[in-house]
Amino acid sequence: MKIIIAPDSFKESLTALEVAEAIEAGLKAVLPHAECVKIPMADGGEGTVQSLIDATDGTLHTAEVTAPLGNRVAAQYGISGDGKTAIIEMAAASGLHLVPPSERNPLITTSYGTGELILAALNHGVEKILLGIGGSATNDGGAGMLQALGADLLDEHGAAIGYGGGSLAQLARADFSRLDARLQQVALEVACDVNNPLCGEKGAAAVFAPQKGATPAMVPTLDANLAHFAQIIQRDASKDIASGAGTGAAGGMGGGVLLLPRAELKSGVQIVIDYVQLADQIRDADWVITGEGRMDAQSVHGKTPVGVARVAKQFGKPVIALVGCLRADYAAVYDCGIDAVFPIVRQLDSLEAILQQGGANLQSAAENVARLYLALK
Repeated sequence: MKIIIAPDSFKESLTALEVAEAIEAGLKAVLPHAECVKIPMADGGEGTVQSLIDATDGTLHTAEVTAPLGNRVAAQYGISGDGKTAIIEMAAASGLHLVPPSERNPLITTSYGTGELILAALNHGVEKILLGIGGSATNDGGAGMLQALGADLLDEHGAAIGYGGGSLAQLARADFSRLDARLQQVALEVACDVNNPLCGEKGAAAVFAPQKGATPAMVPTLDANLAHFAQIIQRDASKDIASGAGTGAAGGMGGGVLLLPRAELKSGVQIVIDYVQLADQIRDADWVITGEGRMDAQSVHGKTPVGVARVAKQFGKPVIALVGCLRADYAAVYDCGIDAVFPIVRQLDSLEAILQQGGANLQSAAENVARLYLALK
């Protein structure tokens, strides 16, 4: 028997590899001769670097970069085991968790550090960069990232504009001729799992900026500044970054990255699925186990378990999800290839205690799944 174990991380509890190991331990307690193939997964957000490092025997690296408020921070990124691919999470350099709640203000937060992480990756001579853009603290259209990579974003006096979404109003000219030349040789796959445009009522400012500290009064300013940014880009670079699906992701980073030579917006979970060659592993499997920390109706929109299930259903494989908790609307996943869902918590306790018990709870749930299999066999 071959069982594929392809879970996401359980945030604040276990990495994807630790989740897979706990599930394997539970299965092996009942099915000692089963072949368990552990494939740590992610969807482009938090945990993507660790998952792909674990899946490819890669290495973690650290670079000192500019945090959203302009201070310096140590940010990690990964290099795949074959040395050909860098894996970067925007949140590591430009994440909301790097800004104290009382100081969150997308008028001033910058994505400059994400550009510095890309530069650090280029120093490894990679052929491809996978960039996850979830969890950002910014609404600057990726302007800071572009500046770090050599773009000249200038005001009417020819000086570089400052940091943050507020500074986009001063942009008078954009020149990309001094972008790091190495970008021409590197494919940039950007994990983007929202379809929001850059501007408007469904744009970056209106939908996401309030989560990053924007007051109601800030939102129209941020939206107008992104629209101005897009107009200057259209005039000076002949590129439309205003209307495409996903250009509003991560405070407009989805639009900003399209100004880089070989960038492409893709589904985050699909990037990981392709990279770990999940279909090849599932093809001859008997069943598949996946999982995530919390499952609800939003899980159908690009989250790991549903991505794994869709691959499994190409080959008619049954899919079981083990999850930390469920919301009332979770049943939507049954229409997307998941056959059964089991929450793992064994007893009520504090959230802190439950997070610490994640491994034991997963192992217990997996053991019971295996026992059910034997009972019904």
